[in-house]
Formats: sequence, structure tokens, C-alpha cells
Amino acid sequence: RIEKSKTRKILSSDDEALLLLSHTNNSLKPLNSQKYSTMAEISTLCLRTLVFFSWAVSICSCLQDSGSDSSNGSFFTVSSFRYPKSEVRPYDTRYIRVDLPPWFSSLNVVIESDVGITAESIPKISRSLLPVICFRDGSPPLPDASTNAQKGLELGRFFNGSFEGAEDIEIAEQCYPMQKNISLRLTNEQISPGAWYVGLFNGIGATRTQGKMIVRSSAFSFSANISVEGCKAATMWGPFCNQTIYPLSCSRFDNQTGSVISCSDSFPSSCLNGAETKTYALDVDGIAEQLVIMASNVKVDSNESYLMCYARFGAMASETLHDYAADIHKVPLVIKKPKAGRWYIFVSLSGRENRLVQGTHSNSKVCFSVNVKVLGCPVGKAGPNCGQQIYMLQAVMRRGSLTPFESYYLPVNDASPSGSSTAFPLEPIISNFSSIPELDTSTWTYFLMNIPQGGAGGHIHFRLTSDYTIQYEVYLRFGGLPTLEDRDYYYVNRTSASRSMFFSLYNSSQEKIDFYILYAREGTWSLGLRQLNNSTAPAASRGPPTLVSLSLERCPRRCSSYGQCRYAFDASGLTSYRTHGGFDCSIEIVSDQEHIVQSIALIASNAAALLPAYWALRQREYPEWVLFTSSGISSALYHACDVGTWCVLSYNVLQFMDFWLSFMAVIGTFVYLSTADEAVKRTIHTVVAILTALLALTKATRASNIIIVLAIGSLGLLIGFLVEFVTKYRSYCGSAGFSLNMLDRPRAVKEWFSNLIKTLNKRFRWDFVAAGLVAFTMAAISFKVETSSSYWIWHSIWHFTIYTSSFFFLCSKIAIVNNENQAHNGADNYELTRQDSVPRN
Repeated sequence: RIEKSKTRKILSSDDEALLLLSHTNNSLKPLNSQKYSTMAEISTLCLRTLVFFSWAVSICSCLQDSGSDSSNGSFFTVSSFRYPKSEVRPYDTRYIRVDLPPWFSSLNVVIESDVGITAESIPKISRSLLPVICFRDGSPPLPDASTNAQKGLELGRFFNGSFEGAEDIEIAEQCYPMQKNISLRLTNEQISPGAWYVGLFNGIGATRTQGKMIVRSSAFSFSANISVEGCKAATMWGPFCNQTIYPLSCSRFDNQTGSVISCSDSFPSSCLNGAETKTYALDVDGIAEQLVIMASNVKVDSNESYLMCYARFGAMASETLHDYAADIHKVPLVIKKPKAGRWYIFVSLSGRENRLVQGTHSNSKVCFSVNVKVLGCPVGKAGPNCGQQIYMLQAVMRRGSLTPFESYYLPVNDASPSGSSTAFPLEPIISNFSSIPELDTSTWTYFLMNIPQGGAGGHIHFRLTSDYTIQYEVYLRFGGLPTLEDRDYYYVNRTSASRSMFFSLYNSSQEKIDFYILYAREGTWSLGLRQLNNSTAPAASRGPPTLVSLSLERCPRRCSSYGQCRYAFDASGLTSYRTHGGFDCSIEIVSDQEHIVQSIALIASNAAALLPAYWALRQREYPEWVLFTSSGISSALYHACDVGTWCVLSYNVLQFMDFWLSFMAVIGTFVYLSTADEAVKRTIHTVVAILTALLALTKATRASNIIIVLAIGSLGLLIGFLVEFVTKYRSYCGSAGFSLNMLDRPRAVKEWFSNLIKTLNKRFRWDFVAAGLVAFTMAAISFKVETSSSYWIWHSIWHFTIYTSSFFFLCSKIAIVNNENQAHNGADNYELTRQDSVPRN
């Protein structure tokens, strides 16, 4: 209709223009001659053609604008950004956060990577090496929070294409193998507004957080395009912004017993025919006791009509996606302790199953009015008859904490900055009011805590300690008060507690409750303590009080005293804790006995440096003696610190000394084998010291450094031989005996090559050279096969073989430089004596 009306309007305006032009041209005819009449006719024809062309263009543009309006005119791009190409190193993690506003319609994610695994190869790859992508709504995903979580983790299917539709609603809580191309489109029917996270893991498991000396697995790179689309009109929502949201008119009534918010349909009476539906939106502010949805003024034309109501929090409700449902034609829909935020109410004549059965009533008509009530208690009260207490907790920042958002929570009246205690007694709070008996023969006490925006990486730590048997059950819920049936996490006893991977229980007993909520989402959390009426605990005046400790921490259990939290890797990417792993360093990877054996092997194997050091001292080569001795000592001290035994200096200083002196020892062996004079050797050593220091400071653990060091050593040896060659044969090259005759040149080259072979045979003991090459080959093989788990044994072999190869190479050199010089000097004296014996005229 719109397109036809626009076209009709354009046609009428163009006809008026044509009539006006014709009238104007005809009025000129009496005033002009015949030739002007002909010209006027031509002008009229041209103008008619021009107007017709503009009319056609106008119709096309109108149709095009109308088509574009119908396709994407109802929504707009809220945000769009490109995550540049980034590398995820082995055992590393990347998180991407997307903020979804309340009016968003869809989230589009396109991720490209260089991961080349296939569905057939996934079972053959260890999870510690498998690239994984995870999604989570509200807080960062964590697939390997504990050993049980890793055993129970089931990776989603290896998908090809995109996720779209209601059948993939659980994507926000799953992990999938990483692949080359991933395309996602998630609508407001699938995920709720707020923070949404994408986590990329290059390997999962306990070893992901274990300190490692080396990392030899491969990295992968990725890039991402993320866009969020929203609806332009506030009354339109849905995946394509084509569903009308009907407003509710609300009024609030407060009294001493509580508050009542009454809402009704803006239209006194609404009617639905057949498959028609209606959607309403309602915002619940703060803590409420009940949300009641009912229908009034119902008029039906069939006794078998159903008026189904579906309610859902945070996302569009439907017959397949909803949190609560009821036939409000017969009974109101009552939601106990609803979450604070936006609720969507979807009303249809009957459920999908009922419509299939009752096909004859598909054309039935029902008229009704929707009434909604939100019942609340006075401030600080909750529960039936508002007889239970709610306490607001205030965050107190920890003194001297350098990590953001680390704080503990105390009741508002007790949260004084001058207080030193991070816990508060429970009995005085409970005795402040008289409990009202409930159906479940228990008393509830609620606490509210708020996690600020940006604190989603923190962990809620709860502790309840007493000298007597604890008669409390703990329930937590985000956004609303917890109940026995509706809670996010809970603890009843050691055998009855949450099994979520984000719930971590520690050393709880009858006198202590201790657990963490990992990566708690931002917003208001409610903690409910359910005290059983058969409690036999003494009153506060008769014994020590029961203490409650509630805090927001960044490092669970402070890494269980087996490590420390690091929010960014150091220059080398290493840590100093190798015996434990896991998210909180509580998973033992290396036992105490294994740790002792590995420490002895890594430290004692450096004693092999005594072999080349002893030979250098025996030959009075003091620079080489100092170099090999210092290299062995620094390596032993570094590995003693690396395994957690003892750190004589800081870790980074010991690591630099170990790698730098090791590089110098390898290159020093090559330089020692050359026969250049001391001035040349000092120059080579100076240049090598600068280059190896740069290597040790920049990515010392990369495997390519071995090739670079060998290349520098070979170049130093070659330079030493070249300097010796140029110095020794310079006079010979300029003598008259050096003929440039073409016939003598091959003979001279052959003679030079023969002398070179003789010189090499005189300079080196080739049996020692062969032994040195064998030892060096073994060192190269042990370096190549090193992994994070077998590092200790192969690196110990590396220590022994690399120092042994240096010892053999040092022993292979024959010190005959002085003898050769003496021989040359004797030959020269003989030549002078022979010349003097010639008779002179």
C-alpha cells in the first residue's frame, strides 16, 4: 500500500507539471510567428520527454528506498569493531568482551584463524595442545577450573558454518574445537543483554597454568569481526525488530507492610484470533517477592480456549524459549522472588502442542486484559509477611592491594575503613529480629553484595567458621533472592553442593564452610543463609561467635601457596612454580619425590662443566677456564631457582646469566680452536659478548638461538683461520716464485690444498674431534625432543653432552704454533747462511 500510494502521488504531481507546461506553451502561440509555433511544439515534446524520464527515475528510487526500508530500516548498527590479527601462544588465553545494550537485536561474530585441525584429528590431539574456543554469558569462560570440571567437560560438535536458530541456545555455555572459519549470529531470543565473552585457549588442562621452562608446542593466530545491531523503535523488538512490544501502565502503592506495583495493558481489552500473539515488557526494579501475571475481563467464544502466558527474564519469550508458563485464563502465573531487570511476557491462545491437537479451534477469538503485580517488602525485609531480614554489604578495598577490585564486604554499619577485621559475627545480626515460622521450618537471612562493572574477572570467596557444628545452608543467586528451588550455587553439606565448574569447594567440614564462585558476573548478588530451627548452636554470649567472611579476590587461595598470580607474563614467559598447576595451583602435577629427583638431575648435571674447565686450566687458558666455570655455576643456580629450591638472585638475572654464559661457552670453544693471535681473539670475544647478550635479553628460550649461536661460532672460527692464512702467506703471494702462468696455476692450487690438509692433520686430534661431534649430536637430539613434561631428563642430558662435547673439542687441538714458527725461523737462518757462503768477487 505504501509503495502504491507513493507512486500515485508522484504521478499526480507530474501530470500537474505537464498540464502547466502545456498551458504555458499554448499561451505563447498568438504572440509569435509560425516558426516560433514549430519551435514551441519541439520544446513541448522535449519537456514531456524530460518529465517522463524524471518520473520513471522517481518511481525506481521510490521502490528502492521502500525495499531498503523494509530490509534494514527497523534496526541499526550499535557497535562494530575488528579484533586485529593476534597470536595465541601455547598455553595462553585471549578474552573478547562484547557489551550488549537492552535494545540490541542480534550479535554477529566472524572469527578467522590459521588452525588446520579436522573433525577426524580431534580425538588424536591431547587437550593440553588442542586450540579451543568457549562462549559464556556474563563472565569469562573457564573450561579447566578443576580436575572434575576437566573430566566432565564435553567439547561441542565440530561445526561447519554458522550457529543460528533456537536449537543452538546453549552455545553461550559451551566450548568447541577451534577451526579456520567461525560465523555466529545470536539474537535476543538466544542471549540476554549485558556482557558476553569469547574465550580462546591454546590448550586446556592443569598444565595450562603450570610454570614451564620451555614451550615447544605451536601457536595460532586469529582475527575477529564483531558487530551488534539494535532496534530503532522502542516498541519493536525481536531478531529482526519486527515484533511489537506492548507497554504496560504501572502505578506504585507503598505502605508499612510493603509495596505493590500494579500494571495493566494500555488497551482496556485486547483480542487474539487464531495464531495471533502479544508480547509485553516489564521492568522489575530492585528486590521483589512475587511477580503475578493474570488476565481479567476474559471473553471467549469457545469453552476449550486456552490463554497461555510465557514469561522469560532478559530475552524474548516464546512457546519454546521461556522460564515460566501457565494458562492465565484459569490460574495466575506466580513467579516467586523474580530477578531484577526486564521481563518479557508472551501471550497466545494456546500452546503449540494444543494447537496441533485442537485444529478445529484455530479460529477461536479471546478478548482479555493483562494485569501484572509486583509485590515487595519494606526496605531491609524479605520473605513471607516480610518477616526476614536483608542486609546490604559495603565493599571495603584491601589495604596495599595492587590488583583492581580486590575488596571484602561488611554490613554497612560495620564497614568502617579503620577496622582491621575482614569478617563479621553472625549471631548479633540474627538476634536483631524475631523469626516467623515458615513451611520449611527454617529461618532465612539475606545479604546483598554488588560487583562493579569491570570486576567480572574476580572471584567471590565465602567463609563461615564456628567452634561448633554449623547449622546453616548457603544459597547464592544473581539478580534475585535465592530459594530452595531457584538458586545459582548452594552448599548444604560436604556431600550436597553445587557441581558447577565455577563452584570450587575447599576443605569444608562441620565447623567450616569455604568455597569460591569463580569469575562472578557483574551486578548484584544475593546470599541467603538458611538456619534450621533444630539448631543446637549456643548463643553469642555463651561462646565464640560464628564469623562470616565475604570477599572479592583475583587470585583464588593465593595459588594455594604453590605459586603466585600473574596477570601478564614476564619477558621470557616463564614462572617459578612447576610442581602444581590448575586455576588455583591446587592440582599436583609433580610429586615431592619426583620434584627431588628432577631438581638433583637439573642441578647436578651442570657438574659436566668441570671437564672443559679443568682442561683449560691445565693448558693455562685462563679466559676459557673462567668462562666454563662461570657457565656451569650460573646454570646450576638458575635451575635451583627454577625448580623452587633456592634463588640466590632474582629469577630474571639468573636466567640471563645462564643463557648468556652458555652462548659464550659454545662460541668460545670455536674461537679457541682457531690459531689467530691474541689481538684477533680479544676482538672476536668482544663482538660475541655483545651479540650473545642481546640474544639472552630478547627471547632467550627460542629454539632458533641455537642455530644463531652455532653460526656465530663457525664465523668466528672461519675469521680466525682467514686471518692466519692472510698473515702467513702474504709474503709468499707477493714473491717472485708465485707465477701467474696458466700452466703453473693448477699445480700451485694442488700444492696449496695438500699443505692445508697436512696443516689440519697437524693441528687437530681427529679422534677427539669425532668424539666431540658425537657428543654434540646427542646434545642436539636431546634439545630437539624436549617437551614440557620430559624437560627435566632431556635437559639434564643436554647439560652433560654439551659440556662433554666442548671438552673433546678442546682436547682435539694440538699446540704446535710455536714449533712451526721455530721451523720457519730456522729455514730463514739457513737461507741467510747459504747466501753468505757464496764467494764474492
